[in-house]
Amino acid sequence: MTLLQQLFANTMVVAPALSWIAAQVLKSLVDGLRHRRLNPHKLIGPGGMPSAHSAVVCGLATATAFSQGVDSPSFAISAVLAGIVMYDAAGVRQAVDRQSEILTHILTHVPRTHDDFDRFLEGLVGHTRVQVAAGALLGIAIAVMLS
Repeated sequence: MTLLQQLFANTMVVAPALSWIAAQVLKSLVDGLRHRRLNPHKLIGPGGMPSAHSAVVCGLATATAFSQGVDSPSFAISAVLAGIVMYDAAGVRQAVDRQSEILTHILTHVPRTHDDFDRFLEGLVGHTRVQVAAGALLGIAIAVMLS
């Protein structure tokens, strides 16, 4: 078996990867329905519904649970990692979103040079708790289907 075949046979690699792809596609579709146009940036961009971060780490933790068992050190590591990533996605990154909105407001209302015109801050790097939960459920579901 080649290295590539081994990689694609490893559910602890495939489940998180498929979870990320599914989350990004769903995020693009949700955003497209909401704004009535598809935004290709959503296929790779942060923020939105569902959280790709949560999908990836929960896909990894679930695949690890099935592969190594819930009493394994590998599962403990992946579960703790999932908790940290989801806390960050819903908590810390939401604070960054708020700061981004405030700075964007300041930049749009304060006179600036022509060079500054193209330097708008991109918002929506964080997730709501619902987006994080949806991503987590997506990752778990994909890992369960692959196991």
